[in-house]
Amino acid sequence: MARYKVEQDDWLIVYLKYLLFVFNFFFWVGGATVLAVGVWTLVEKSGYLSILASSTFAASAYILIFAGALVMVTGFLGFGAIIREDRSCLSTYFCLLLVIFLVELVAGVLAHMYYQRLSEELKQHLTRTLAENYRQPGAVDITLSVDRLQQDFKCCGSNSSADWQHSAYILSQEAEGRRVPDSCCKTVVVRCGQRVHPSNIYKVEKR
Repeated sequence: MARYKVEQDDWLIVYLKYLLFVFNFFFWVGGATVLAVGVWTLVEKSGYLSILASSTFAASAYILIFAGALVMVTGFLGFGAIIREDRSCLSTYFCLLLVIFLVELVAGVLAHMYYQRLSEELKQHLTRTLAENYRQPGAVDITLSVDRLQQDFKCCGSNSSADWQHSAYILSQEAEGRRVPDSCCKTVVVRCGQRVHPSNIYKVEKR
């Protein structure tokens, strides 16, 4: 009976070991995914930095990279602890898991609290940027970023195409009769921004 009990305990330990190994594998894959998203965001979307009101975008990308790297390191530690069955490594592993959980919890609460306010600030800043900086001297980066933004996200202006009505560019002779930039057009051709119609441009305001 005692021998059966020992064998049953051994089986349970092996089962828990493999279960923890599988969990740790998916945990590590999740960290690698977060890291990849952070790097992709920083590389592919860095062109938008010039039109943002703050460094939130870049900071978010760096946070994703740091979080992903931390999770991957923790995952490696977990693999080592499971294979070696080292109690000190396992203790460190579970402590790091607790820290990661608490950090994610705090980040989630802060994101929920500041999302709406940050969204409004970004909209206001973008509307001001469209009006004051687009196609102005020394604002080449901003102009390229706005054009790319409107084409990538299939939009026109911050809230609607009406945001361009008071733009320094649209009110100037350089606009050549355009009511919105050509990058607002669904099919971009020279001076296509002269015709403001839902069939021609993105995100027209309701009338």
